Amino acid sequence: MNRIDRISAILIQLQSRRVVKAGDIAERFNISLRTVYRDIKTLEEAGIPLIGEAGVGYSIMDGYRLPPVMFTREEATAFLTAEKFVEKLTDASTNAQYQSAMYKVRAILKTSEKDALENLDGSIEVMKSHSQRRAAGTNDHIQTILDSIIHKKVLCIDYFAAHNQENTRRDIEPVGVVYLDAFWHLIAYCRLRNDYRDFRIDRIRKLVVTDNSYNSSKHPTLKAYIAQTIKEKDLQMVVIRVDKEIYNYLEHQKYYSGFISEKNVGNKIEMTFLTAFIEGFARWYMMFGDHAEIIKPDTLKDRVAEIITAISHKNLQELNSY
Repeated sequence: MNRIDRISAILIQLQSRRVVKAGDIAERFNISLRTVYRDIKTLEEAGIPLIGEAGVGYSIMDGYRLPPVMFTREEATAFLTAEKFVEKLTDASTNAQYQSAMYKVRAILKTSEKDALENLDGSIEVMKSHSQRRAAGTNDHIQTILDSIIHKKVLCIDYFAAHNQENTRRDIEPVGVVYLDAFWHLIAYCRLRNDYRDFRIDRIRKLVVTDNSYNSSKHPTLKAYIAQTIKEKDLQMVVIRVDKEIYNYLEHQKYYSGFISEKNVGNKIEMTFLTAFIEGFARWYMMFGDHAEIIKPDTLKDRVAEIITAISHKNLQELNSY
């Protein structure tokens, strides 16, 4: 990216948030802080009224408005791709709001970009699995939950707990929503249990926004909550590499074993998991271990070796008994 394009992108980034840290700009564009300061000075010399505070970040002066920016074809294509995921993996309200936003995006595109999107629309598809259809469900809660987080309003929910087949009514203080294992989850502080709870959104039978407010500053961020949960559950990171020829057979099973990411490494797929049950992971790994290798941890390597030895010993004993 040349400097002119980068400065324009920095200006757009400054418009997107109330305060933007210099470190965030440097990380996004892979540049030094000195370069960030130089680019900010260029914007100021161009007449952009910027406010900079040491240790806080940069912001554009209130009341200053810039004309709408044009999206590139690549950016518009990214919007279209995201639209397919929103349609299939969120609720009806979120989908409707996103479609409304897409009309506005399309409205400011050049004719050539509009035609390109029209031609590309039929070339992108997101398929639902059976579990994803259940995740979308018939409820329409995600936007209501997000609105309650913005306005810091307590929610009253009627919730069905699958583990004890019990319906309960709870007042909760929402922290955030997360998509995990083909379902949307609401992380919230439950006043009934006096603790944080993970609520599957498809199991919320009824949801009402109350007039009661809550202090969001006493709650952790969603990111901090997830990090703490991982630590408390003593999850172990597992990294394996599998042959691409058998990867498709693991596509759905991997989510039940704590899958979090993957990448191509030569002719293999390197998969990363977080698991609290090495024993269970070892036995799942045995199903395809002849087409895979364990990168870490050593405890998993040792347990797989023990299982193989035990199987070989048992088979040998059975042969000798004949």
